[in-house]
Amino acid sequence: MLAAISIKAATSSGMQVTLRNRCSACSLRDMCLTSGLADSDTLKVEHIMTHRRIARGEVLYNMGDKFNNLYAIRLGHFKTHQLSSDGVEQITGFQMTGELLGMDAISTDKHNCYAVALEDSEVCEIPFGRLQELFTLIPELLRHFHRTMSQEITRDQNTMLLLGNMQAEQRLAAFLVNLSARYKMRGYSATSFQLRMTREDIGKYLGLTIESVSRLFSKFKKMNWISIDKREIGINDLSQLKDLAMQPAAHR
Repeated sequence: MLAAISIKAATSSGMQVTLRNRCSACSLRDMCLTSGLADSDTLKVEHIMTHRRIARGEVLYNMGDKFNNLYAIRLGHFKTHQLSSDGVEQITGFQMTGELLGMDAISTDKHNCYAVALEDSEVCEIPFGRLQELFTLIPELLRHFHRTMSQEITRDQNTMLLLGNMQAEQRLAAFLVNLSARYKMRGYSATSFQLRMTREDIGKYLGLTIESVSRLFSKFKKMNWISIDKREIGINDLSQLKDLAMQPAAHR
């Protein structure tokens, strides 16, 4: 993961500079911008980064803020959301460790959503202007950035399909399947994880009421597809959830 250089306190032998949270030592390096880079190129990327902690509930950036930085999530979870003209919150996504925040602002130079930490989190702050300078020096970095942008576009398209074409129970099933796959990709359990977002947040993302979300969780639990204890989720039958999420319209 992209990370910052920190200065450690002096020892009896004099000032000692140590590198903290190095990309080369990060377990998520293969998922971040430095994936596939030579060590010398990785150092160039590290040197433009700063490391930042974000408390639970803290806003990383606001809708309408000027775009200066991208943010690589080193630890924790975030949600992005917009507000309608009448103040209604619409959640546009949930982001986790290893993902980038802020790419939506590249074309307009302004953020078009709010990004809020769902728990105490850490990000690597990436000045976009300096990153662009590195693109000319490190072609592989630019190629990987394009792949990341393509994945983001695909994710947005899948979200549109999720909200537009699926019935309520399919939306929740697809949501759980997606979380399962993303945690597995990061080396975590695909069948046991904690929901960092509230049921109200899930409803705002899926276009459902909190009552509908709770009812569907209870239904999936009764069918023994999942087990649930507050925010702790156990996936007992991932194949059933996948089958439900992928059902064509004719079989709904």
